[in-house]
Amino acid sequence: MADEFVTRNTEIYHHLSKMFRKKPDPKEQMRQQKRQLNRTQRELARDQSALERQEKQLEAEIKKMARLGNKQAATTLAKQLVNLRKQKTKNMTVSSRVMAIGHQSQAMHASAKMAGAMSTATKAMGSVNAQMNPVQLQQTLQNFEMESSKMDMKEEMMNDTLESILDESGDEEEQDAIVNQVLDEIGIEISGKMAEAPSAHGGKLPTGQRAAASKGTSDADIEEMLAKLKA
Repeated sequence: MADEFVTRNTEIYHHLSKMFRKKPDPKEQMRQQKRQLNRTQRELARDQSALERQEKQLEAEIKKMARLGNKQAATTLAKQLVNLRKQKTKNMTVSSRVMAIGHQSQAMHASAKMAGAMSTATKAMGSVNAQMNPVQLQQTLQNFEMESSKMDMKEEMMNDTLESILDESGDEEEQDAIVNQVLDEIGIEISGKMAEAPSAHGGKLPTGQRAAASKGTSDADIEEMLAKLKA
């Protein structure tokens, strides 16, 4: 059984060396390597499970032979158990190396991708620098600042002119005074109606009085809104 696992490990190393020998497209190469590494890990996991089952069987057989007093058979099985445990250790070592290879491969591809991105960015910056004329750019910025200042000055002059025209009429204060006077008159009238409204504490009001109370409540709401308008 140990020879079989040695052969399997040899095949795994052969597949790994073959995998890294080919040089297809980088993305395709990454996919192939990942598939191969995953398959190798699955095979190693199956082998490890088989070795663990055999280990338990050998331990049970050794105990059985010991109970029967068959020392020779127990000793032979014990030697097999030692060899099997050594193979388990080797199998775990190979599995760890395969996992490390997978991580290293991903890191290498990530570095290569980053290097490609940096190369592209460097070319783009070189192209921009080649097309950029510092003197012309400075002149353009100065012209922009000058025209922007002119526009701000013209806008300020127009606003001042409009404000002077609107302020000359003096209608705004007069209109505010008239509106406040009308609101005051309406407010006084509403207050008077509310004072005449009957109280609801004395019991159930007649239909006409309930309508008046309802109207009084509505007037109170209106009065509150008018006060807000005057504020």
